[in-house]
This record gives sequence, structure tokens and C-alpha cells, in this order.
Amino acid sequence: MSDAALRDVIDMIDHDQLSLAAPAEWSRKSNPTLRDILAYHAYDEAWVPDVLAGRTAEEVGSRHDGDLLGDDPIASYDDINDAVTEAASRDLDYDRIVHLSYGDFPLGDYLVHTSTYRAFQAWSIAHFLGLGYSLPEPLVDGLWQILGPQIDDFRSMGVFPPEIEVPAGSDREVQLLGKVGYWKP
Repeated sequence: MSDAALRDVIDMIDHDQLSLAAPAEWSRKSNPTLRDILAYHAYDEAWVPDVLAGRTAEEVGSRHDGDLLGDDPIASYDDINDAVTEAASRDLDYDRIVHLSYGDFPLGDYLVHTSTYRAFQAWSIAHFLGLGYSLPEPLVDGLWQILGPQIDDFRSMGVFPPEIEVPAGSDREVQLLGKVGYWKP
């Protein structure tokens, strides 16, 4: 659901918006544009089938280096995302160890990591562009279920910024966004 949410938001981006300056904290690249952010997501997505197949960085090599977006960045991202969706729809062993740039983890943990990142990036990009987008309710419920008990642990590892107080009576999405430090009025 997180991957689908990110794709939904990316598909709402107008091509002329790709040249907009993106928040610096979204990238290690100096002066990133929204296209740079999309390029990173394409790169991150391109790795998923390899990770799911148990390949190491050495086995994959430089296959995903370079410009993956070409002349039609949104369509190119969608093509990469289609391959990810197909790979993720297979029967997966969530306990199997996969190889990531930051260590070896059970597949289930990797999926929590990527789902968390994609969900909050979907919301962040949509909010940045003023799209009026809300995360789907089942995704919000799933994030609460999976992340809720771990939010403070993730925060202590630097994954989430400090919690942000939200208005009383806020819906579950706003409560979640506040809890993980992403909510902005």
C-alpha cells in the first residue's frame, strides 16, 4: 500500500514541477530538485526485485546506476514500479535474510523499512506540492499497527524527528504524522 501511495502521488506530479527545488533534507545532493527526488525513488525501486531475489550489491553491480528516468520521468518511474509490484506479488519468505546497503535483515524488516519510507515520502511530496492528498485509511491503520510500538525505537535511531503536537480531535493520519514528526499545518 505504501508503494502504491507513492506511485499515486508521483503520478500527480506535472512534468514542469520536476524542476522545482526540493527540500534539502530530502536528499544528500546539494540543491535537489523534485526530479532528483524522483530519480532517487526510481533507483530505490529498481533495487527491490534484486533485494527480494536475495542478490547482494556485488552481484547487482552498477545495473541501476545512471539516469533511470530518461525523457519521460513519470512513465519511467511507473515502469520500474510495475516490475517491483510484480516481484513483490510473489510468495515471499519474510524471515529470509536480504542484503541491504546498511546491513543484512529479515525480508519482513526490509519491507517495514521501505514501506515506512515510501508512505511518508508520499505524504511529504503531496504536501510539498499542495496536492491535498491523504494517505489511504487502510495504509494509516497498517502503519499504526506496524510502527506504533516501534516509533520511539525508530526515533532513537534517527529515523524520525521529534514528535509534533497535533490539534485535539485530529484524525488518525494527522495523529500518526505528528507522532513520527512529519505533520505540518
